[in-house]
Amino acid sequence: MTAPRDIHAYLAEMDDIPGTRVFTAARARQGYHLNQFAMSLMKAANREAFKADERAYLDAWPMTEDQKQAVLDRDFNRCLSLGGNIYFLAKLFSTDGKSFAQAVSTMTDMSFEDYTAMMIAGGRSPVGQRSIKEKY
Repeated sequence: MTAPRDIHAYLAEMDDIPGTRVFTAARARQGYHLNQFAMSLMKAANREAFKADERAYLDAWPMTEDQKQAVLDRDFNRCLSLGGNIYFLAKLFSTDGKSFAQAVSTMTDMSFEDYTAMMIAGGRSPVGQRSIKEKY
């Protein structure tokens, strides 16, 4: 029988994979209000209020300034790093009139067209997308 693993050490190992953000309990706590904001956009009245004055709408939420700025900048990678959940953030994509694929393509170094072609061809190659530690 093997000894139980330290779950925190195990999850920390995931931070070493480029572009990977595991949605852990700690990240969920960090992004709680960011994700609640995103879910509020399910209601038409909230979407209209947000579109009318994004900053004022965000200031009504107890989010960090970094989280608010990431939303304003539509920096979805930063939102994920600050505890955002991609499925909750989809409400923001939709509010902006973007498809999931359009929004996710902004999280890459590719155009939407190149991103779409890559996904149709089978997705990103795993070559070179492994642990940073393996390079050293």
